Amino acid sequence: MMGESSLAFILFCLAIILIWQAVAEAGFWPDYIFPSPAGVLFAIIHGIGDESFLHGTIASLKRMALGFGLALMIGVALGVGISQSRLLERTLGTLVLGLQTLPSICWLPLALLWFGLNDKAIIFVVVMGAVGSITMAISSGISNVPPIYVNAARTMGARGWSLFSEVIFPAALPTMVSGARQGWSFAWRSLMAGELLYVSAGLGLLLQMGRELNDINQVVAVMLVIMTIGFLIERLFFTTIEEDVRRKWGLGKRKA
Repeated sequence: MMGESSLAFILFCLAIILIWQAVAEAGFWPDYIFPSPAGVLFAIIHGIGDESFLHGTIASLKRMALGFGLALMIGVALGVGISQSRLLERTLGTLVLGLQTLPSICWLPLALLWFGLNDKAIIFVVVMGAVGSITMAISSGISNVPPIYVNAARTMGARGWSLFSEVIFPAALPTMVSGARQGWSFAWRSLMAGELLYVSAGLGLLLQMGRELNDINQVVAVMLVIMTIGFLIERLFFTTIEEDVRRKWGLGKRKA
């Protein structure tokens, strides 16, 4: 089944490339507006050869690791607190839910005023882009643990931290992992948006350079690199963990 899915995806990508090539050859737009697959491939090879893509990826992933790590710690703490206190749910929970509707890039002007033109501003945007979804997922996962699990554990003598660590937390884990996965997606988008508006070493800088040089091939090449990195991390890390957790809880494997 996995082989069939991979083959279908490969055939789909080939079809997209063929259509792309056909449109490029048709000449509806000049090549500086609509690039060809060959031009983008050359830009990718050039970016790999001069190591600009490597250095940009490393710089972006460093910011991502720090920002997402902070968002994860803050989100878990807030989510647990909101799930355990009705007062916090009605106050802090409502605030977090409201802040989720604010696009993460809106935090950048505030971040620049607070932290100045440096990496702290971008990391702040990453944190604010991810922390809301992680918080709400943690809170929802804990709050929606079936009461029968909790009651059964209390009947057998589980109390306090033991009840939380051995019953509530494991039962909420599938939702919490899904929340972390969603938070990662928001954080990755926030990072790219922040790097675009604040010129610093990273994939966003390469994208901005392509625009300033009017090099559509580089722009599309960097976009493909960003998509590939996001896809690989989500597939190889978050999807693997989520499917493992779902399988252990008898929830089955998600359809592709």
